[in-house]
Amino acid sequence: MVFLKRSWNKRRLTPMSEINVTPMIDVMLVLLVIFMVTAPLLTVGVKVNLPTANAPNISGQETPIVVHVNGEGRIFLGEIEVDYRTLPAKLMAITKENMENAKIFVRGDRSLSYGKIMEVMGCISSSGFKKVVLVTELPKKQVQNASKRL
Repeated sequence: MVFLKRSWNKRRLTPMSEINVTPMIDVMLVLLVIFMVTAPLLTVGVKVNLPTANAPNISGQETPIVVHVNGEGRIFLGEIEVDYRTLPAKLMAITKENMENAKIFVRGDRSLSYGKIMEVMGCISSSGFKKVVLVTELPKKQVQNASKRL
């Protein structure tokens, strides 16, 4: 389809060579909104029944690396299952040897023994990582109080 425009200095129609980008911008904004809504839903893929604790929330700007230990004792780095022996090497590859500043969150299932979770945390700490944190859930009473404040 050729769009025609009227030339002011001439009395005839000439082809228009400009592209209308408004529909493309509309589609891109809709896609941006869709990705912004669905991205947080894709972050946690391993089901872990976390224990509860009264500790305050940790605040920070950078995204931590999450290591999951599920109820069967299997270890996941993000959503990918890894072997216990290769965990430090994979963490070093992810952090690009920046072990001093890398934050690693360990999410251990409530049904696991304390020793198994500490074994994974010890493996990570002994390989040179300094910021290793054990993740828990807030008790239901505190969660209800926090939601009432909002």
